[in-house]
Amino acid sequence: MRGYRSAKTIHAILRLGDPLAPRLDRGIHAVVAVWIVRLNRTMAETKSGHDFPVLSPASCRAISPAMSTSDKKVTAAVIMIGDEILSGRTQDKNLGFIATWLGERGIRVMEARVVPDIEGEIVDTVNTLRAKFDYVFTSGGIGPTHDDITADSIAVAFGVPIGHHPEAMARLQAHYDASDIEFNDARKRMARIPDTATLIDNPVSKAPGFQIGNVFVMAGIPSVMQAMITGIEDRLTGGARMLACSVAGQIAEGVIAEPLGVLQDKYPQVSMGSYPYYKDGTFGANLVFRTTDADLLAKVQNEAIEMVRALGVEPVVGDGT
Repeated sequence: MRGYRSAKTIHAILRLGDPLAPRLDRGIHAVVAVWIVRLNRTMAETKSGHDFPVLSPASCRAISPAMSTSDKKVTAAVIMIGDEILSGRTQDKNLGFIATWLGERGIRVMEARVVPDIEGEIVDTVNTLRAKFDYVFTSGGIGPTHDDITADSIAVAFGVPIGHHPEAMARLQAHYDASDIEFNDARKRMARIPDTATLIDNPVSKAPGFQIGNVFVMAGIPSVMQAMITGIEDRLTGGARMLACSVAGQIAEGVIAEPLGVLQDKYPQVSMGSYPYYKDGTFGANLVFRTTDADLLAKVQNEAIEMVRALGVEPVVGDGT
């Protein structure tokens, strides 16, 4: 909740005239929902004298952090910003890290987009995704050069002014003074933050990211982005715990496709995926199953094991990684 504590920030998010205002601050509603769940469970435990354990098969991997306290499905989107990604010059390494890190905390990445360094494209994408998902995470475009336009674009998306943030200026001034490097106008660009935004610490190179509403704006350099996102964990509230299991075998997808489809039809609430591989001159398939229901997952895994065995292959059971 720290990112929403300022009454000024909340006013900006819910201000009149913003067509997305009724749907923007979904993070606040998620936190309120968590408080209600906690209260209900506390009352139930007091009456029944027992807690609410989550059963997990030993062969399944729980993607479930301490901060995941709600049965609500919490969603996120990721926006990678930069012409260098679209041109192929830079290979993105941020999406995989963000999706895995969030998934381990009960937040599911449901959509990802790569957009160019064009203000209108960034504004439209941010406004679309912040209204659609609980959280939005961006990477790239907050450096000192002319093509680093993410901060300005976010300000436009939220309809707020942008200027040099006093705390950001102080941090960067101290950093460059300590390094005996001139804090010139180009470097001062990295202290320009949209009004009402809350800073995101950057322990690597000091130039901060920021949060405004349910949007978290971070650097594009992977090591910097990773340091930034791990510092905002207390601002996020996860949802229903995700579990994963896998059953693999040296069997071609063309052989396993039909029985796997039957299994999916039988258990539509379980996400099932087949991921082929080639090993020792033979094709194989790794079947991955995901759901929030531990008992159901164990049941599906057992049926998948028998399904693979029925095709004459001894399965290898894994944790879904």
